[in-house]
Order: sequence, then structure tokens, then C-alpha cells
Amino acid sequence: MKPIVRVYDGLVSALALVAGLLLVWLMISIIVSVTMRNIGMQPYAWLFVSGEYGLFYLTMLGAPWLVRKRGHVHVELVTAMLPRGPQRILSRLVALACVAICLLLAWKGYDLVSRNIVRNDFDVRAYYTPKWWLTIAYPISFGLMAIEFARFVFGKTLMHTGEAGIYE
Repeated sequence: MKPIVRVYDGLVSALALVAGLLLVWLMISIIVSVTMRNIGMQPYAWLFVSGEYGLFYLTMLGAPWLVRKRGHVHVELVTAMLPRGPQRILSRLVALACVAICLLLAWKGYDLVSRNIVRNDFDVRAYYTPKWWLTIAYPISFGLMAIEFARFVFGKTLMHTGEAGIYE
């Protein structure tokens, strides 16, 4: 089981690395576009498209890693005031609700990708791009986030630390 967990953890970390590289690409593409515009040139259409897709993909690919690191936004006002026992229960219930929501969104994402493939949908802006290239990120990302939230439900680590305001 440990080798499977190690491969899975490596996958989530690799996707986070890709998200980081996409952030660097966004910075470069914006600088190039603005520079081209300022010297009187028309920026390349693929710069806009790659920036739009990059922004979406960096969000979706980095999200499972953020869940793992508890880097997503959550409020610990209530959990910080609870005794340890009820705090553990509430934290696991919230994580369980997150699993359910992520599984629902992964299923809906899968349905969307399937429809894009069956209909042969294309994103028609600068180029004809198969829509499933964009929407495939939904089931992958939300599926991985469901697994990460499930680790908080069934694992030793809680999603909420109960230390609201300590590190702010």
C-alpha cells in the first residue's frame, strides 16, 4: 500500500509543480504581451489563449496540493473555541462534507468531459481547441481533492488545527 500512496503523493506534488510553472508562464506571457503592445506590435493570439488556459489549469492542478497542506481558505473561529473532542468531530464532519461536494463536482466534471467528447465540442477563440482539453481538469482535480479531504476524515491529521489567530 505504501508504494501506491507514494506514487499518488508524487502525482499530487507533480501537478502542484506544473501549476507553479504555469504561474511563471503567466508572468512571462503578460510581460511579453504588454511589451509588444507598448512598442506598437499586435500580441500573438496564442499568448492570450495560453494565459487563459494557464490561469484555469494552475488553479485546478494546484488545488489538491493546497488541500493537503491545509492552504485552502477555511475559518477556524468555531473550532478554536471548542474542546478537543467536539473539535475533532466537527473537523471530520466538515472534511466529509468537502469529500461529498468534491465527488459531486468530479462526477459533473466527468459528465461534462464526456459530453464534450461525444459532441466533438471545440473552444473557438484564437484556435480550434477540443473543449475536453480544458474540461478534463474538473474530474481530475475534484477527484484528487476528494481523496485529500478523505485523508482528513479517516487519517490522524485534522483539517482544522484549532489554533485560530495564533499565526496571523
